[in-house]
Amino acid sequence: MGKMAAALGSAATLAAEPGEDAFRKLFRFYRQSRPGTADLGGVIDFSAAPTARGARPGVPQVVRSQLSVCSVSESDALRAGLQPVSTWRAYGLEGYPGFIFIPNPFLPGYQWHWVKQCLKFYPQKPNVCNLDKHMARDKDQDVWEQSKALLRCKEVTKRRPRSLLEKLRWVTLGYHYNWDSKKYSADHYTPFPSDLAFLSEQVAAACGFQGFQAEAGILNYYRLDSTLGIHVDRSELDHSKPLLSFSFGQSAIFLLGGLRRDEAPTAMFMHSGDIMVMSGSSRLLNHAVPRVLPSAQEDSLPLCLEAPLPADLPRDTVVQPCSVEDRQLCASYLKTARVNMTVRQVVATDQDFPVEAPGENERDIAQEGICHLEDKITHGKRVRLDPDS
Repeated sequence: MGKMAAALGSAATLAAEPGEDAFRKLFRFYRQSRPGTADLGGVIDFSAAPTARGARPGVPQVVRSQLSVCSVSESDALRAGLQPVSTWRAYGLEGYPGFIFIPNPFLPGYQWHWVKQCLKFYPQKPNVCNLDKHMARDKDQDVWEQSKALLRCKEVTKRRPRSLLEKLRWVTLGYHYNWDSKKYSADHYTPFPSDLAFLSEQVAAACGFQGFQAEAGILNYYRLDSTLGIHVDRSELDHSKPLLSFSFGQSAIFLLGGLRRDEAPTAMFMHSGDIMVMSGSSRLLNHAVPRVLPSAQEDSLPLCLEAPLPADLPRDTVVQPCSVEDRQLCASYLKTARVNMTVRQVVATDQDFPVEAPGENERDIAQEGICHLEDKITHGKRVRLDPDS
C-alpha cells in the first residue's frame, strides 16, 4: 500500500507541461520511471493474482473474467502451444468492459516458436516491414541470415554495427496497413500466416469470439529505449471483433485509457507470454507503451523462457521445431528487446472494402512506411512503431 500511494503521489505531483492532457502526463511519468523504486508501485501485475488483494486507491478493481472453456478443445490448445483453457487465469478491470488479460497461457518452451517466427520468418517477403524502403527492390534481403553473425556478438560497438534485425521496427501481415493513409486495402494483401491465424482463433474463441478471422497483423519490435505513443486502433472496418495482443521477451508497461485523452490511464505490466484482448467498449480506447523494462539481472531472459521448445512435438501441431542455434540467436536478441504481435479482423463476414478512387491505392502503397504518428526516440533516431494515432 505504501509503494502504491508513493507512486500515485509522485505521478500526481509531476508538473504538467503546457497543453499536456492526463494521459500524456502519466505517459511521461512512466517513460521516466525507475525500475525497482516506488515509481512502479501503481502498476497492476496480473501475474501476481491481483484480485486477492482487493481494490487499491486510485487503481481500478481487478476482477476475474469468465472464459469459454468448451469452445477450445485441449487438442486444439496443444496444437497452438497453449495450456488447456480450463487452466488459464483471465482478468478484467472494473470500468473497462471487454478488456481481458490472460497471463502467460503458453506451454513451457512453446513461446520460442512464436519468437522465432517473428524474427526469422514473418519479416520475409511477401510480408512488408520498415526496412523495405532501405533495400533495393531487386534484391531478396533475408533479415535473419544477414543478422546471424552480428547477433553472436554480445555488444554493439563502433566496430560492431547493429544488425538488420536490430533495426527492424515493424512488420505487417495479411491486409497490410498503410502508414500514410491509415487504411487497409483489398488490393494490398498477402496470405496471413496459418500458424498465427490458428493461435489467434483459439484465443478469440476462448474469450467468446467464435468465428474470429485473423486477417491483419502488425508486429512491433521494441528495444529497451523504445516507446509506443498514445493511439486508438480504429482503422479496421469491423470494430465488433476483438484486437488480440501477444507479448514476448522483456516486460513493458502498458497504459489503458478512455475514449478521451483527458482521462487518466491505468498502468499494467505486460510480461513475456501474456495475452491481452481489447473488445466491446474497450476496443476503441486510447492506449500506449511508455516503457520497456530491462531485466533485473542485466542481459537475462524472463524465467518463462528458460525452457527450450520440446523436441517431441505433437503430430498435428502448428508449432515448428526450433534448433539450438535459432534459439540461441533469438535469446541473444530478446535479452535487450521485446516483440509484440497484434492480430485483427479487418472486415465483417458480409462486408466489402469501400470503393477507392482510381490510383488512390497505388499512391498510398508508394508512400508505405511514412507514418505521421507521434515520434518515438530510439537509438538516437526517430522511429515509429504502430498505427492509428
